[in-house]
Amino acid sequence: MHVLVAGCGWLGTALARRLVERGHRVTGIRRDPARAASLGAMGVEPLALDLAAPGAAERLPAADAIVACQAAGADGVEAYRAAYVDANRALIAAAARGGARALVYTGSTGVFGQRDGADVDETTPPAPASATAQVLVEAEALVRRGSAGALRTSVVRLSGLYGPGRAGIVDRVRAGKLALGPGDDAWMNFCHRDDAIAFVLAALERGEEGAVYHGSDAEPVRRREVVEWIAARLAMPPPRAARSADGPSRRIRSERTRDALGIALEYPSFREGLTPLLDAAP
Repeated sequence: MHVLVAGCGWLGTALARRLVERGHRVTGIRRDPARAASLGAMGVEPLALDLAAPGAAERLPAADAIVACQAAGADGVEAYRAAYVDANRALIAAAARGGARALVYTGSTGVFGQRDGADVDETTPPAPASATAQVLVEAEALVRRGSAGALRTSVVRLSGLYGPGRAGIVDRVRAGKLALGPGDDAWMNFCHRDDAIAFVLAALERGEEGAVYHGSDAEPVRRREVVEWIAARLAMPPPRAARSADGPSRRIRSERTRDALGIALEYPSFREGLTPLLDAAP
């Protein structure tokens, strides 16, 4: 199978590597030509392309499947629209033209801006709390409408990604930027990179047309518990802050997705996922 991975950043590169290991032909897209060229070392065919540029769809090769995991190059509505709406529109057009059978877009649980600690699952309507989150909702709708003929499109909303090379939450606790204090009862949600890849590949192989899936672990957790656990592992007192950390508070549920796609989590909570990263740290 020839898979086009659009957006070979931290997640996309790991996903492309996994596909190559499974024996698939993979074309990887990056905007920067030098970074795109580096993909060749792992057996990925590089393509340097800005997917939001005019004519991008015509430059994309035919593929059997596409994973859209590109990221915005900057903050703000304009950058988000380019990365998540314009780029996905080009990918859908190329998929339809090239006869692709599946397209999976790695969206974000950032479409949920709830602050009341509510459970949100795959059937919960999005509640964007910012203009950029509204763009993410628009991108989801675009992708879900993209199914046509043999092309089956779906969305995998990922939450709180971390893993090898990305354990910023540990650094935030160490630096006191994530701390105990007002608002530390807010709920946080995580997904290890390897489980995120499992969610995406399962959706690519057997996702339903127009479906929305949640790529999140099995244990939403309060911020105070995260801070206390990481601080204990770092052998330091939990940092404290006088002001509340701003942000949403909701429990992302992924049970429906795990049942539908047959996912067995390798890292069911942040503890299992962070432990090897902390053990390997100098």
